[in-house]
Amino acid sequence: MSLPALVQAQKLIKSGDIAGAENALATLAETEGDHALVVALDQFPAKDLLAIIREYDSSKESLVNLLVTPEQFAKAVVLEKRYADLSHEQLRGMINSVIFRAGADPSEFLYAISEVEGGYEALADYLAERTERIEFFYRYATFDLFEYSDEAKTQAIDDDLLNLTRDNEPQSSPLDMTNFEDHDWQEVTVILRYQHPDIFREVLLKLRARLKKELADQEAFMESMDELPEGVLDNDKPMPSQDRPDFEGLQEESAL
Repeated sequence: MSLPALVQAQKLIKSGDIAGAENALATLAETEGDHALVVALDQFPAKDLLAIIREYDSSKESLVNLLVTPEQFAKAVVLEKRYADLSHEQLRGMINSVIFRAGADPSEFLYAISEVEGGYEALADYLAERTERIEFFYRYATFDLFEYSDEAKTQAIDDDLLNLTRDNEPQSSPLDMTNFEDHDWQEVTVILRYQHPDIFREVLLKLRARLKKELADQEAFMESMDELPEGVLDNDKPMPSQDRPDFEGLQEESAL
């Protein structure tokens, strides 16, 4: 195996040439076969693999994205948090581009991610903007928030979720999966809910904890605003006399 190709790829990544690094790995596959690249990626640092995968371009195929194994991908994806992308858009795009590639088993990739330290956090980041709809799906097997109007019905209880395991969770039917095949967060949610209920439970608990903290932070902020001295935020409060412009003087000056 041409290990120099890995060394070259690492050097290119350090210099910021991600496309060049990917080309170096692709050349390895072209000269020695796809299997050689798969084996080589086991020796490739996860952080460098992540640097390549997160630069995915949906308009073109990436050989690395097409060949990376679930275990290799899982070790890389949990490092995404180092980029401090608060929107998690790169994470979602990266995961979608790999786990929903042609011939892949998304369930296998999601399980592999959960098995790596930090995997549950990565999955929670992926679903971070959808907590309310995921909670609703957990209760009613639909993402449509307007299907039920009684808000009390959607209040989930931690004890119910804690009892969710593979042993007591029915498996999804082919029709269940077909209805949610968006190659995005909805399909991921359905796979976790019905094929990996243990993982779904842990991820939803994390999402709930995050939401609870956000609401607490918002409440604390509003309380701090209420405690400000009266008039601090009042834009209509009269200006001190020494700071007010002398309109009378200006009028006299203009009359002259």
